[in-house]
Amino acid sequence: MSEKTIVVVGGTSGIGLEIAKDCIERGDSVIITGRDRERAVAIAADLGPRARGIALDISEPHSIAAQLADIDVVHGLVLAAIERDANTIRDYDIDRAVRLVTLKLVGYSETVHTLLDRMDASVDTGIVLFGGRAKDLPYPGSTTVSSINGGVTGLVNTLALELAPIRVNALHPGIIGDSPFWANKPAGVLENYEKHTPGGALATMRDVVEATQFLMRSRGVSAVNLYVDRGSTLL
Repeated sequence: MSEKTIVVVGGTSGIGLEIAKDCIERGDSVIITGRDRERAVAIAADLGPRARGIALDISEPHSIAAQLADIDVVHGLVLAAIERDANTIRDYDIDRAVRLVTLKLVGYSETVHTLLDRMDASVDTGIVLFGGRAKDLPYPGSTTVSSINGGVTGLVNTLALELAPIRVNALHPGIIGDSPFWANKPAGVLENYEKHTPGGALATMRDVVEATQFLMRSRGVSAVNLYVDRGSTLL
């Protein structure tokens, strides 16, 4: 049992919640964050006595320090909070673009900055940022998403250098077939994507959880951008 305290930003739903559950199973205590305090607290209560829920909106970076003020110690940090957006250049929505860029790049950075004095300067401390394969595999309307996921790669490089010996890595999921976003797509949608993976199967939330734990805990791994997509770029 590791007996660590892990902060999972965006840990109230989807993959973030699965990561929090896995940390608890490993013996960790977890702090999960979501924009709605009551929901975060309720979900943490369902997870049991090793979990605590707090409100955090990383799209409002000036509020982050105050929202994280009562966290005492952090052994691992997972920045899994994301928003999905379709924003084409022909119909460009500036407000939506600014919000998403702020959330992922400024919000991620300010969260690390705020919690840094509560982390041991050790290779045992791991930070994992979530990007995504849209940075390499754009689609119509992915201008902002592709750009910020590319920005995560640059952010990992500079943080890994600046914060060493603390380790900083990024995980870039592809299409995760059993995630809440993808699992309920109309018939035939996932089958089309499955054809483009060796073996004909999409990555799962469990795959992402295991990859996140590897990046956060492996003492020899830093400045890595790891793709979890079952090799979808090969076909």
